[in-house]
Amino acid sequence: MIHNIKFRVFVYENESIDDINQAILNLLPEAEIEVEEAEGLLEDKILILSGEVSKKRYTRTFFNTLIESVDLDKLNEDLERKMDEKGNWFLRFDKSDALDEKLTVLDKGDAIHLKIKIAAYPAKKQIAVDKVRNAFLGDG
Repeated sequence: MIHNIKFRVFVYENESIDDINQAILNLLPEAEIEVEEAEGLLEDKILILSGEVSKKRYTRTFFNTLIESVDLDKLNEDLERKMDEKGNWFLRFDKSDALDEKLTVLDKGDAIHLKIKIAAYPAKKQIAVDKVRNAFLGDG
């Protein structure tokens, strides 16, 4: 059901890169994390951690963990708003909760950003939304 999951998270100077790496691995255990250096508005050093998970068994494990761990009614309510026209589903997870192996979906703020490409043909928003909803219900 998922083609791939791309992730990105910012690590600020007051944060531990090891903790943020672990938070990512708690969400996506098989993730290979790339590190890029950037500079913030106030010339502070920021690290950008990113990568992609595309093996089907790993994306399926993530989705199963997601539906077992979060409020499905809330996820379903926000689904259309968080899906783009090409079937990309955007979710944010609280970094500190992820470090504690909890999945907390956020609407804004400093978070682990996921871009989840839903395997929908043709790649259209409504088809992807319906596919995710059916999976929530255990039909997909």
